[in-house]
Amino acid sequence: MGRLAAFTVMAFGWLAQAAAASLPLASLSLPPGFVIEEFARVPNARQMALGKSTLFVGSMREGKVYAIPLAGAHQPVVIAEGLEMPVGVAFRNGDLYVSAVSRILRLADIEARLNQPPRPEVVSKAFPSDPHHGWKFIAFGPDGKLYVPVGAPCNICEPDPDRYAVITRLDLASGKTEVVARGVRNTVGFDWQPQSGELWFTDNGRDWLGDNAPPDELNHLSRPGQHFGYPYCHGGTIADPEFGKKRRCAEFVPPVQNLDAHVASLGMRFYTGKQFPARYRNAIFIAEHGSWNRSSKNGYRVSVVRLQGNRAVSYETFVSGWLQGESVWGRPADVLVMPDGSLLVSDDYAGAIYRVSYRGGR
Repeated sequence: MGRLAAFTVMAFGWLAQAAAASLPLASLSLPPGFVIEEFARVPNARQMALGKSTLFVGSMREGKVYAIPLAGAHQPVVIAEGLEMPVGVAFRNGDLYVSAVSRILRLADIEARLNQPPRPEVVSKAFPSDPHHGWKFIAFGPDGKLYVPVGAPCNICEPDPDRYAVITRLDLASGKTEVVARGVRNTVGFDWQPQSGELWFTDNGRDWLGDNAPPDELNHLSRPGQHFGYPYCHGGTIADPEFGKKRRCAEFVPPVQNLDAHVASLGMRFYTGKQFPARYRNAIFIAEHGSWNRSSKNGYRVSVVRLQGNRAVSYETFVSGWLQGESVWGRPADVLVMPDGSLLVSDDYAGAIYRVSYRGGR
C-alpha cells in the first residue's frame, strides 16, 4: 500500500465512523455452524496481541494504543497516545512492545499499571523514519527475538536492500538487528508454523499494473536470507516492467499461495485452537483489508488457506459481507486466535473487534 493509499484509507475511515455506529453483523456471511459477534469497539483497531488477562490493540491514524481487559465488559482503555502510527503490538514477559515507524517502544509491567500506564521507553531507534509503508506489524519469534519489517519506501523502486523491503529481527539484549528476509514489498502480517517454527508472511503486491495483477502473496521463509522477488518479480512469475530485466523470477522464492490482486492482505495467524472443526487446524487465516484503487473493489474479508505440509491446497473466503456491492462498511486488519479457540478480527474502518465462534456440529 502506498502513500496515497494510506491517505485514502484514512479519509474513508473518518467517513465510516457515523456509518458504522450500529454494525450490520447480520450482513456477514460465514460457513455453517459459525457465528460472529461484536467483542469491543476500538477506534481504528489494527494489530492485536494477548497478554495474560488483557487484549492489546494498536492503531494507525489514532496514534493510540488500547488495552481491553478480557474479563467484564471489554471496555478499552488508552495506555499510550501521541505516537506515530503505532500499528504493531507484541507482549512478552509482562511488557508490551509497540512499533512507531522508526522506533520500538516498551511499556513495562503494563498489566499491573493499566490505570496509570508508564511512559513508553525507547528500546530501539534502528529503523527508517519514512512514513511510506512505515507502519509495522511486530511479533516475537520462537527464538525470543522481535521481528520487525521495513517496507519499501515507494510503490515500486529499487531501495537499499539492507534497509528496505526486508523483515528484520531485533535482539533486545544487544539492540542489534539482522535481516532475515529480503525482497518483501510490505508485509503487515506474519506468524510461525507451530510444527516447524518457520516464518510465514503475507505481502502486499505493487500498484498500477491493472485490476488483476500482481497478486498479493502468502510466503514461507525456510532459511534466513531468502529473497522473495521485490522489485524484480511479483507473484513468482510476473517480471516487473521497470525492474524485471535486471533479475530473473527463477532467482527468487515463489509464493506458497498467490492471493487475489489488491486485496491488501494484512494480519495472518495459524489456527492453533481446538474449537473450530478439524479441517481448520493449522490452517492460515488472513485479514484482507480491501483494495483502494481497483476499478471494482476486492477483498474486505477474512480468507483461509489450508496446507498439507508446506503446500497450499486451498484458498477460500471465510468471512465476507463487509463489502456490499461497491459499498464498504468494514475492513478487516488483523486476526488473533483466543485461548478458547475463537477467532478475533479487528476492523480499523468500523472501529470494532469481532469474535468468530463455532457452535455447529462436527
